Amino acid sequence: MRHLPLGAGGPGRHSPRHLRSCSLALLFLLLLLPLPGCCLGGSRAAAGSRRPNVVLLLTDDQDEVLGGMTPLKKTKALIGEMGMTFSSAYVPSALCCPSRASILTGKYPHNHHVVNNTLEGNCSSKSWQKIQEPNTFPAILRSMCGYQTFFAGKYLNEYGAPAAGGLEYVPPGWSYWYALEKNSKYYNYTLSINGKARKHGENYSVDYLTDVLANVSLDFLDYKSNFEPFFMMISTPAPHSPWIAAPQYQKTFQNVFAPRNKNFNIHGTNKHWLIRQAKTPMTNSSIQFLDNAFRKRWQTLLSVDDLVEKLVKRLEFIGELDNTYIFYTSDNGYHTGQFSLPIDKRQLYEFDIKVPLLVRGPGIKPNQTSKMLVANIDLGPTILDIAGYNLNKTQMDGMSLLPILTGVSNVTWRSDVLVEYQGEGRNVTDPTCPSLSPGVSQCFPDCVCEDAYNNTYACVRTVSARWDLQYCEFDDQEVFVEVYNLTADPHQITNIAKSIDPELLGKMNYRLMMLQSCSGPACRTPGVFDPGYRFDPRLMFNNYSGGRTRRFSKHLL
Repeated sequence: MRHLPLGAGGPGRHSPRHLRSCSLALLFLLLLLPLPGCCLGGSRAAAGSRRPNVVLLLTDDQDEVLGGMTPLKKTKALIGEMGMTFSSAYVPSALCCPSRASILTGKYPHNHHVVNNTLEGNCSSKSWQKIQEPNTFPAILRSMCGYQTFFAGKYLNEYGAPAAGGLEYVPPGWSYWYALEKNSKYYNYTLSINGKARKHGENYSVDYLTDVLANVSLDFLDYKSNFEPFFMMISTPAPHSPWIAAPQYQKTFQNVFAPRNKNFNIHGTNKHWLIRQAKTPMTNSSIQFLDNAFRKRWQTLLSVDDLVEKLVKRLEFIGELDNTYIFYTSDNGYHTGQFSLPIDKRQLYEFDIKVPLLVRGPGIKPNQTSKMLVANIDLGPTILDIAGYNLNKTQMDGMSLLPILTGVSNVTWRSDVLVEYQGEGRNVTDPTCPSLSPGVSQCFPDCVCEDAYNNTYACVRTVSARWDLQYCEFDDQEVFVEVYNLTADPHQITNIAKSIDPELLGKMNYRLMMLQSCSGPACRTPGVFDPGYRFDPRLMFNNYSGGRTRRFSKHLL
């Protein structure tokens, strides 16, 4: 704390000048005292005088299971090798807008109520703006912790829509706002620059979005205030479709093909009907299509790798790198040919729900790998914890990763997370696939559908000392169940729902229902395989009257 200088030859103790000086000094000291609920200045990891900065890098549709990090050699060296890589990082919903809403709010989808990528599904809707956005972690960082907050890139899929306030609307909590209108593009897009529209064309040198995001991020670092800590969220379009690589990378990976792992191009036996409807074996045209998509996805990520390198170098140049946490992750995974599904996300399997998560920063030792089960609902609590905010004052479902990152011993941690998804379908028959009935969607190529109204499911993903298990239920007429022992079956080929111990099946069913109705601390209670687990039926039927508890939307078929 700096003290106001009072020289020995100054005014007398009782003079008006002295009294005014004392009053100003008292006011200054009062301003330095933390207000109730404010950040306390620093974190367990940063005991120095400067509060740490935070950078969150978010890619779009980048998988972890199928080698999505392979092209990012510089990112792995500059973030992963300089800090910690999480090998069990999951998203609570394998779709862009619900997952991004979970990052911002620290909540499961059933608590933030964003269920798909449409306004009707609460994606950037007026209801979202009114109820959830004022309580996102960036809003808290800005209003309660005094952080400069910077956003650049894709926000939510319906951001900028006229019914969502248009590009003039800037969500609360952002000091600097460079947001993409709607979904990912590389050229011919519009940005909201602090509420003013700016159109971009198709000139690589000035319009390629990943590079534009890099440049505005570097500009922020050059011109930011040096008197406040900063938070940056940089959300790239890569590797989302339309998979347009920078010119210098368009001929890379010519000999790369989608992985031919054990679940590639096989029939999804004993799986939900949507998986079983995929045509097996896939046609040659479908395989060529997905191989080309896989290659182009990797090509687009090379520009992200360049962005990360430029950002880290600039942080080092301005003297902020050692005081900055950098997080790198994706909003969901992806598949290319698994169970004969050509390309998409949305499914309950590892390739769609598991994502990269790399972190470096103060107090994090280099070259670490953590097997702890984490989810993107943990990012908000972690960043607020870094800023010194009291997490008990939030309604977040996630947990702070800071004790894991900084090596705190004897950390009590979760053994399961919830994954939930609300399926979407078209009300009319797809004209390109006339043989298909209404109720399905994403039917390409070869009329293989990736989604449907009753592709609505919830899962408990468990990782413990004894079990690596996934239990899922569908909200359909069958109440279809899928269970996988990933220790014996990491590719999730064999559904063991009909052969597993019925007692264990019952416990997983109860745990799923409890998680589907959880909020805040209740989402962090011991799982089925934890020593502290206790079955309390009141947790399942709280606020419900009779019958089997379901938490799926009433709007579904």
